[in-house]
Amino acid sequence: MRIVDIIRKKRDGEKLGKKEIEFFIEGILNGEILDYQASALLMAIYYRGMDSMETAYLTEAMMKSGEVLDWKFLKKPTVDKHSTGGVGDKVSIALAPLVASTNLVAVPMISGRALGHTGGTLDKLESIKGYRTDLSIKEFKTIVEKVGCSIIGQTENLVPADKKLYAIRDTSATIESIPLIASSIMSKKLAEGVDAIVLDVKTGSGAFMQRYRDAKELAMLLVEIGRKMNKRVIALITNMDEPLGKAIGNAIEVKEAIEVLKGSGPPDVTELTLKLGAYMLYIVDVVKSVDEGYKKLKENLYNREGLRRLRSMIELHGGDWNYVNSEEFTRTKYRYYIRAHTSGYISQFDTYAIGLAAQILGAGRSKMDDVIDHKAGIILHKKVGDRIEENDVIFEVMASDEKNMNHAIEILETSYKTVKRRIQPQPLIYEVIE
Repeated sequence: MRIVDIIRKKRDGEKLGKKEIEFFIEGILNGEILDYQASALLMAIYYRGMDSMETAYLTEAMMKSGEVLDWKFLKKPTVDKHSTGGVGDKVSIALAPLVASTNLVAVPMISGRALGHTGGTLDKLESIKGYRTDLSIKEFKTIVEKVGCSIIGQTENLVPADKKLYAIRDTSATIESIPLIASSIMSKKLAEGVDAIVLDVKTGSGAFMQRYRDAKELAMLLVEIGRKMNKRVIALITNMDEPLGKAIGNAIEVKEAIEVLKGSGPPDVTELTLKLGAYMLYIVDVVKSVDEGYKKLKENLYNREGLRRLRSMIELHGGDWNYVNSEEFTRTKYRYYIRAHTSGYISQFDTYAIGLAAQILGAGRSKMDDVIDHKAGIILHKKVGDRIEENDVIFEVMASDEKNMNHAIEILETSYKTVKRRIQPQPLIYEVIE
């Protein structure tokens, strides 16, 4: 078997077999297939696509390139959630402990970092003094057993093929390929060894899949891959045409997640957390309906059982809970308020631009080795459909660097539109793919 023949076959629009895909993954890991050859095959996949079976073969080969975790010792179902990325998406920080607080399931969660205009759960958690995301698998399992949940970063032994492929995709302009996105997501989640996965596939101006049809194609493919690999998977297609919640950054998003667990968070973040959590309980059959799961989680929101789980998780990861609750946690050198020039109603946000402004402030990164400013960020004072009067605050900008702040302000000034009559906001959840 030769890589050049596999490249030619895909270039000509033919389907690749399981053995050919396994040969490719093994070759990029052992160095026998060079980066430029891998780039050629990825570009052929980008243009010619892959059917669901090819994508399942690729997902399985990537998953098996490293360790696959086993949670049988817990004696309860395990379930995880994955988001395709958005602006202000702090749901995982509230969701994992809230779902775990039911004692019906365990939630082992391996999350990612910010890149581009979207945030990363690991960066948010690392804004907490002492919080470690680089735990060993043994430490990870111990915390999940004690608390019911843990959120860590990808280890060296989990899906090494994905790390290699992602780096090549990033430099070969093949990031947007739906089969490659799907196999990257599912290989990592399946390597976690969980029984079921709930996916939050975002669409809109702040999502990677800006067009609804692309988001639906990805959601359906992810669910189909799960089916082919005997895993229960549900995908929710959700709105990213405006930031989720009010806080966009790292420390300030942790604070907002805590507000959700106190029962006083923004309505959209709270609702999405409850809905995703309800499906997480439903998909592993520990509740009879999504509504039953929703009610159980809502109880644990208002009795603060979810909040107590979050505190336990943070402290076992080495995090300082008192620091999280101090003013210092979110204090920045500069704070600037962007105000409305006219009265009316908010009709639209350029969510990508808002995410870009947060990145420029230091809350995100343009390349993986950029240093995060955990305190920098943006607080959104208005949402789509809200009434505004002249001089009302639209954005509150928090920064440590004045030059970066001024650049972000320029972007934010033109990142929203107003109209004279109120418009109806889009639904938070568009569709559920089971």
